[in-house]
Amino acid sequence: MHAITIPEPGGPEALVWAEVPDPEPAEGEVLVEVVASAVNRADLLQRQGFYDPPPGSSPYPGLECSGRIIELGAGVSGWAVGDEVCALLAGGGYAERVAVPTGQLLPRPEGLSLSEAAALPEVVCTVWSNVFMVSHLRPGETLLLHGGASGIGTMAIQLAKAVGARVAVTAGSPEKLARCAELGADILINYREQDFVEEIHQTTAGAGADVILDIVGAKYLQRNVNALAVNGRLAVIGMQGGVKAELDLSALLRKRGAITATSLRARPTAEKAAIVAAVREHVWPLVADGHVRPIVDRTLPLSEAAEAHRALEAGAHVGKLLLTRTTT
Repeated sequence: MHAITIPEPGGPEALVWAEVPDPEPAEGEVLVEVVASAVNRADLLQRQGFYDPPPGSSPYPGLECSGRIIELGAGVSGWAVGDEVCALLAGGGYAERVAVPTGQLLPRPEGLSLSEAAALPEVVCTVWSNVFMVSHLRPGETLLLHGGASGIGTMAIQLAKAVGARVAVTAGSPEKLARCAELGADILINYREQDFVEEIHQTTAGAGADVILDIVGAKYLQRNVNALAVNGRLAVIGMQGGVKAELDLSALLRKRGAITATSLRARPTAEKAAIVAAVREHVWPLVADGHVRPIVDRTLPLSEAAEAHRALEAGAHVGKLLLTRTTT
């Protein structure tokens, strides 16, 4: 088969479309013929040499895909050759075929093409696990999303509104904020011109945000705590703003706040399977009835992954960037 390989870490030009050995499904896995994958910031880090795949997983980038099952490994039940699926991956989505543990498979949602389904697994599992399973966002609470126009942000807006929460977002342009508003965001904050801590307190009558989903990391740590409501929950899922910061613990104590930091890629397969099962139960019906949909900025051929990486690094996109092998 062919896959996007990374012979040496570097810029987008380090991504090379090359012939590689076919994967074989192990016990409890299926082999998926990939129709589409999607680009995530973790792929950029892997390309740069900063985020190696977990031991035993595919060496190729790509944390999600959609396609058709073409082979069943030993002991697989509940799935059949020909099933249209999308999948959460530890790697290997930028390839023509990938082996996937059955606990990380999801059926193609009703109402979406097979290509569109590739935009869902990573963002939906990330948002559902952090905002709902860990931070327990409830109806009527306020969720603050940093990077509201990103793939994560556009999905989190929709899911939070679907459960009756109030949503605040930060983004870097009026155009991106307008797109967030179209998806249901209630509070729009241009982080280049406004202080999100002040805006959150002003728009919540001083209460603050009950849950914050943060992709920035160190740069925003203290300000996020300052923006939290009493009993607020901060979920850190990214480090775009650095890895080290100083924190005034007294502020966190006064608010009886909680900080969690999670990643998805390196979790044990059993934990991933539990998240995927929860997504299938709670989110897939919302996708099927049209309340939630993937926001796709653009689609490029899988062999042109380097151009997709350049687009993600430029930061002008809204939602997800897809890589496809065929039009479906």
